[in-house]
Amino acid sequence: MGWGARLGRVGAALLLGASAMGSGTAYAAGDAPGAPGGGSSWTTGDKPALGTATNAASKVWFTVAKGVTSEVFYPRADVPDVQDLQYVVTDGSSFTDLEREATTHTVSMPDEKSPEYTVTNTATNGRYRLTETYVTDPSRSTLLVKTRFQSLDGGSYQLHALFNPSLAGSGGNDTGAWDASNGALVASDGQAVFGGTVASALKSSAGFTTHTSGYSGTSSDALTDLRANRRLTGQYDTANSAGNIVQAGQVPVGADTTFTLALGFGTDRATAASTANASLSAGFAAAESSYGSGWHGYLTGKIVPASVSGNTLLRRTYLVGLMTLHGLEDKTFPGANVASLATPWGDNVDGGALNDGYHRVWARDLYQQGTALLAAGDAGQAKRMAQWLWNHQQITAWTPGDGVTYGPGSFPRYSPVGGVSGATPQQLGCCEQLDQDAFPIVLAWRTGLTDAATWSKIKLTADHIVGFGPGTPGERWEEEGGVSPSTVAAEIAGLVCAGDIARRNGDTASATTYENTADSWRNSLDGWTFTTSGYFGDHSYYERIEHDTNPNDTYARAFADGTWWERDIVDGGFLELVRLGVRPASYGNVTASLPELDAVASVTAPNGDVYWHRYNHDSYGESQDDGTGWPAGHGHPTGRAWPLLSGERGEYELAAGRPATAQLKVMADSANDGHLIPEQVWDRTDQYGFTFGKATGSAAPLAWAEAQYVRLALSIDVGRPVDRPSIVTSRYGTS
Repeated sequence: MGWGARLGRVGAALLLGASAMGSGTAYAAGDAPGAPGGGSSWTTGDKPALGTATNAASKVWFTVAKGVTSEVFYPRADVPDVQDLQYVVTDGSSFTDLEREATTHTVSMPDEKSPEYTVTNTATNGRYRLTETYVTDPSRSTLLVKTRFQSLDGGSYQLHALFNPSLAGSGGNDTGAWDASNGALVASDGQAVFGGTVASALKSSAGFTTHTSGYSGTSSDALTDLRANRRLTGQYDTANSAGNIVQAGQVPVGADTTFTLALGFGTDRATAASTANASLSAGFAAAESSYGSGWHGYLTGKIVPASVSGNTLLRRTYLVGLMTLHGLEDKTFPGANVASLATPWGDNVDGGALNDGYHRVWARDLYQQGTALLAAGDAGQAKRMAQWLWNHQQITAWTPGDGVTYGPGSFPRYSPVGGVSGATPQQLGCCEQLDQDAFPIVLAWRTGLTDAATWSKIKLTADHIVGFGPGTPGERWEEEGGVSPSTVAAEIAGLVCAGDIARRNGDTASATTYENTADSWRNSLDGWTFTTSGYFGDHSYYERIEHDTNPNDTYARAFADGTWWERDIVDGGFLELVRLGVRPASYGNVTASLPELDAVASVTAPNGDVYWHRYNHDSYGESQDDGTGWPAGHGHPTGRAWPLLSGERGEYELAAGRPATAQLKVMADSANDGHLIPEQVWDRTDQYGFTFGKATGSAAPLAWAEAQYVRLALSIDVGRPVDRPSIVTSRYGTS
């Protein structure tokens, strides 16, 4: 179990059979007992701070959750190596506080043009304050945390850095030790993950006066010891048996002490220690200056639209969104942007093995990110994304978890940053999603990737869409198969773009096939998915998805809260028809579907902000009963509202000739203290520690949401959706 599951437990006093040291501290020489230790879990998905240097030399990303360091990634954006790193404070006699649980947290940005975050944690008992500033060393793979400890009541306190490594993506195969020559707590994981091993080294600029390595939830766990004895009575040089290890080092502090923690990484312990040493020797100030300069340089020349420039909240949310989209790009595999540096509801996910979480690459999300970056002035990264996609297309037939064999030209559900290949690629999940085949074509067209070599790959995918569509095994929410307005909109846009690329490469026959297919599907979609016998409103609206081509039948689909006719399931996917230029905003069946969408899926926060659910009967979320983790042990899971859907509605409003400033504000209001936009927000009265319109334990930030905000802000300035392919609007007269 992780820290959260152990907070209320006080372990028994250690049985110490060792000689006494200096101030009466007993020392248990040798290897720690208790292997492999208890289980582990990841931390909550709500990250109010994250960052990385702009250059490729520093292959480390940090996140913060609940006031303390949460997942840290190295050497790739899809390999988490830390469960958490936080402080333990004790007076040596009456209390022991775990920082995350015993303090109130505030998050700030010293510089809105750099993802450097300062987290201030003030003890709820009023005795002390910890102020921590996070950067990564641009020259090395080191996380640096400048820490100021203040005694607020004049008391004398002990401060321990408590480190829970989960190297190479899991907390179940780590070993640790004290490296006396470097004054560092070192750890490593011997399993090869994505072609390499991972080691860490934790150092303090003030040194460690005591230190230990042990196993989580056992007598050798430093937190167990400190809770029981108010000081570190047992110290172990090594934890040599693979397991879920915990390390701790006491930092000497007085009434007001500032020092720096360095967490260095490498392929072995010596390299990790050398990296941490070098970063401390260079100093926090040097790293901070270089880190900030890198981000200022990146933002130079990028567009900051008038829609946000005059408002601090809107502007900072925009700048943070743009920096996040750039920062989520992997540094080993350029163009591979992960969907998030989080595992949604991670504190309920087994951390003993590598978990996919959202730190993977989805073609759909890559398209969303790429179009936002392109509009903001980063054509280079957008093109790298398109190139990454076409370098990782499935060129042979493959069979994912649903047992269906899909032809060549498709794309995986999601991938590691290094991609997948072969007839049965791994990390694919349930099924193919045809919008994820179509969006790479649109992104290629948007970024000018129309050369002959790329065209040969695009042809393979376009032919696959023609032969396999329009029905999809999975639509954009990855849960249901059938004919989906959102997926068909993407397919039509993809085929029209493919037709233009085909003509540029002299293949008029293929161009004609793609364009005729797109026209046919456009003309047929209403008959396939627009019901006139639905339950809601005037009974006429687009369904979320149709199993065949009869939207008026009584076909039932099963959800967590029961079985419902699919004609009674409503979502806003039909708005994609407008965003992608397939239909004008004034199209009758689109406008006819808006009242039902708003009545069924929208929710209004106390401040007037309007959010939308993905669809009625959505179950992707926390427990309905108390808002705690997912999957829930009671009640049934309930999907919450998604801020990105407010952004999608804003793009529609612009296409309809109306303002979208309200939707932009909704998205900015949903952001957490670090101006990062979440996947989901709490959608009812404040309770269980959640606030209406603020993040749940789902992923924050979600890159798709950040992209939607950036794109909407830019769209407001030009008065139309900026990512609408002109070739589609030209064909269908929807500009």
